[in-house]
Amino acid sequence: MSVEYKDKESSDIHDRHLKLEVEDIELEENDKQIESLETSLKVSRKKFLFKADACILTYVCLQYWINYVDRSGFSNAYVTGMKQSLNLVGKDFNIINSCFSIGYIISMIPHNVMLLKFKPKYYLGFCTLIWGVITIILHSVSNFKQCCALRFFQGVFESCTFSGTHLILGSWYLERELPFRSAIFTSSGLIGSLFSGFMQVGINSSMDGKNGMQGWRWLFIIDGIITMPIAALSLFIFPDTPEIIMKELDKDGTIDTDVDDELGDSEKKTSSTFVSTLTNWTIWKRIFGRWHWYLFSLVWALGGLNISWCSNSTFLLYLSNKGYSVANRNHYPMGIYAVGIAATLMTSLYLTFKPKGHVAPAIAISIVLFITAIMIRTNPTNDVQMFVAQYLAGISYAGQTVFFSWCNIVTGNDLQERAITLASMNMFSGAINAWWSIVFYPATDVPYFKNGTYAMIATTVATALVSIAICILYKRDEKKRAERINYVNIGSDALR
Repeated sequence: MSVEYKDKESSDIHDRHLKLEVEDIELEENDKQIESLETSLKVSRKKFLFKADACILTYVCLQYWINYVDRSGFSNAYVTGMKQSLNLVGKDFNIINSCFSIGYIISMIPHNVMLLKFKPKYYLGFCTLIWGVITIILHSVSNFKQCCALRFFQGVFESCTFSGTHLILGSWYLERELPFRSAIFTSSGLIGSLFSGFMQVGINSSMDGKNGMQGWRWLFIIDGIITMPIAALSLFIFPDTPEIIMKELDKDGTIDTDVDDELGDSEKKTSSTFVSTLTNWTIWKRIFGRWHWYLFSLVWALGGLNISWCSNSTFLLYLSNKGYSVANRNHYPMGIYAVGIAATLMTSLYLTFKPKGHVAPAIAISIVLFITAIMIRTNPTNDVQMFVAQYLAGISYAGQTVFFSWCNIVTGNDLQERAITLASMNMFSGAINAWWSIVFYPATDVPYFKNGTYAMIATTVATALVSIAICILYKRDEKKRAERINYVNIGSDALR
């Protein structure tokens, strides 16, 4: 019996060893399968990103580039003959820009709604075509009122670009991928401003007086002509949003398009749900019941005011007031946009490695702009100090990447909220800028801009404080979300 018992025990041990070896082999095979799957997913994601960048990012950058070429063209035209030709005086320049801002403001939310309802390749292409036509018509203006009317409608159609693009980028790119794409997009607008300055110098020197037209009129014609092929390009390379694609694939209603199980039926992310329930109070109650809409609208209203020192062409007005040549008036402000591009790209690289570290660059931008305002206020007639301060102010453009990518991440689980919040950020910024430039940066205040510098000091401090508040509240929400998920997981384990 003893021998039989030992043999049986030895056999059991042997069987257990074999079982463990089999389990080890199975685990090893599972690890290899998981590793193979991860590698496959990474390769697939890289291929997707290449295609998305080639189609989506390329088109929105071209569109935003020509948007800024057209927009900057008006300021360049003003200081290269338009002012004298149309007898523009006093605050006429600021009022015309305010008309543009009003058109821009009232159209933002409608544009984002339409982008969820209609195919973006058709809608963006249509808007681009119309503002290109208006740009060409601007060459024929003969008085102040015509400028106001045309700039208003130009603003209406151009406003589809900025917040609409951030909505689309947030639909296609992951959290870690978004800051760099946002930076490339916003930088394309600054490149457009650079290009417009070079183009105006070239046109003014080579085409001024050709066929009896002044150089600034030729600028509008050429800007508009360049816009046309970009409008047409959207039909060939721009894809639909993921929501519209899923809607078309799910014609029989069998595919679950809700990608976040924590959201209720009222928060489904399909475009049809959003449009059909736009007037339903439950949607607005959800949006207004969170802090996201309030603080992101406020922080970008302030961020837009920080940019207004550059966007209201104060440097152009300064150079004109100091008697610089037409060429230099167009050349020197390009440095502002170059600084803006560099700051935007550096900020995006930082956010790529720290996807939730938006508060640090937000505060850094505020500090630099605070110093800039002090420099301008203390000695506005000193050329060296003014040039340094103006170029430093270009850092303000990096705020676009910081705050819009931040909003995309924070509101990423709710397309409806994201669409409204992104549009509202730009809308409130534009609404304040519509009168802000008249009050604080009128052409008559050159070169001192006393009220403007005090206003800039206030907005930079406020921007930093609101950014800190957003950071604190977001961390609180993330902690609650993690606790809720952990509680659900514990409950699931207990039921097994």
